[in-house]
Amino acid sequence: MEQKFLEHEMENYKKEQEKIKKLIGSIGATHSSRNHKIFNGLFLTLVVLSFFAGGVLHYIPFNLSIELGVLLVSIKIAWMIHEQQKVNHFQFWILNSIELRLNSLQTNFRKMDKELKRQGEERNSD
Repeated sequence: MEQKFLEHEMENYKKEQEKIKKLIGSIGATHSSRNHKIFNGLFLTLVVLSFFAGGVLHYIPFNLSIELGVLLVSIKIAWMIHEQQKVNHFQFWILNSIELRLNSLQTNFRKMDKELKRQGEERNSD
């Protein structure tokens, strides 16, 4: 009875280990949402319009259009850095949680292994 329980625990351990491997593999994947695409398109449109309005149409002074374009690109870079920091924080949190869980599972696995060896020794001595 106890042997079956330990074998069942071992199977659960292996299943959890596979889930964790899949999770770790999926952490690096990038997912572009519709909002991000719209936001990127808006920034690109504004930069192009700024250069077009100053360089071709002369609607605004050329220097102002260049400065406006540089400002928009700088804002976009700052926004990208902020988004990357959020991703890095999430990845760290996930990996830290996985590490804690793996350590817990490893401790349980060692206990089960010792118990199986002890039971095997008891049966061999009988």
